[in-house]
Amino acid sequence: MSQTSVLVVDDIANVREDIKRLLYFEKDITVVGEADNGEEAIRLAEELKPDVVLMDINLPGMDGIRASEAIATKVPDTAVVIISIQGEPEYLRKAMAAGARDYLVKPFSSSDLAETIRRVNYTCKLRAARTAAPPVSGAPAESNAPPRKIILVFSSKGGVGKTVLSCNLAISLAQQCGKKVALVDLNLQGGDVTVMLNLSPRGTIAELVQEEDYLEYSLVNSYLVPHMSGLKVLPAPLRPEHADVVAAAHVEDILTLLKNNYDFVVVDTSPFFNDINLSALEKADDILLTFTKDLPAIKHAKTDLDILESLNLAGKVKLVLNQTAQDYGIKISDIEKNFKISLAAVLPYDEKTVLTSVNKGHPFVLTQPNSKIAQSIKNLARELAPLPANSPASENTRKSIIGRIFSF
Repeated sequence: MSQTSVLVVDDIANVREDIKRLLYFEKDITVVGEADNGEEAIRLAEELKPDVVLMDINLPGMDGIRASEAIATKVPDTAVVIISIQGEPEYLRKAMAAGARDYLVKPFSSSDLAETIRRVNYTCKLRAARTAAPPVSGAPAESNAPPRKIILVFSSKGGVGKTVLSCNLAISLAQQCGKKVALVDLNLQGGDVTVMLNLSPRGTIAELVQEEDYLEYSLVNSYLVPHMSGLKVLPAPLRPEHADVVAAAHVEDILTLLKNNYDFVVVDTSPFFNDINLSALEKADDILLTFTKDLPAIKHAKTDLDILESLNLAGKVKLVLNQTAQDYGIKISDIEKNFKISLAAVLPYDEKTVLTSVNKGHPFVLTQPNSKIAQSIKNLARELAPLPANSPASENTRKSIIGRIFSF
């Protein structure tokens, strides 16, 4: 088992002892030194060259931010994790600007501490390996290849099934349609894509955008987590406060790079019209405006559509009605008449299949491929990624579309 060496920096001896106790049972993590001020921390970092420095912000003399900046410059292979009682975004931004790789707010658990140390050490070593390796450029799209697309799933109302749809649609595009697909979790403060896909990310979009060369394809690809289906996932930050380091410009750049290298980029979003989502909406080729068959959700969807129309984005919108049932008292024809747009997909209500899938982290398009809801999402995938007219699978697609029409 490879060891991760750690230098603990805090001006309070009891705090340093507490940190060592938290790490005592972590067999792969070893505390190799301690410092109680910034100057000593720099000296020990240069001498010991630890993998990770746990750095308190409030130190006598030189504070932790300045010490972190010096260590990042003098010992670039050492990752700095800031630890502080202050959890405000401005402290996080200052820490990241100084070269820190992560930020922990006191008090924290032993598992939080150990996992943070392992994650920053992994990403730091990965970056070093990439620097030593010859650069790899992203493959440009072939001139005769079908157009590549960014498909964004959006609603300003939570609880309408955006993430469930995003995950299962992305897998359908990857497996059923044989496409190269990336799934981006842009719900930066509360994304659940990795939970629904049972993935354990080492790095997230928050760490990616802090890299100087974050637009190198080889670097971005190293942050994508592979799923058993062939899908690649760019996870949301693991902690809500880390969302602040991701800017709208970062999102535009990353989505553009992914689109140049993947057939489809599926984007899950937060339920807000914020700068991040507005940038993604602008970049999207298709916007799947998702809602359920209840009055509040319909109201939100109509408002969303009006806003998108005011932004000249209504032409990209495809309506997806989720969790539909026969006894809700609202007719699909009335919804289409009110919205003045036909529904692109109608997903049936199947609580048992969906909840079992979510709780086990196994998407139902894989585990329950013959269920009505899985078939509906597969049909939507075929419509978004049409097969050639003379393809044998295209005939099956037409039949399944007809079947879908008569199933509701």
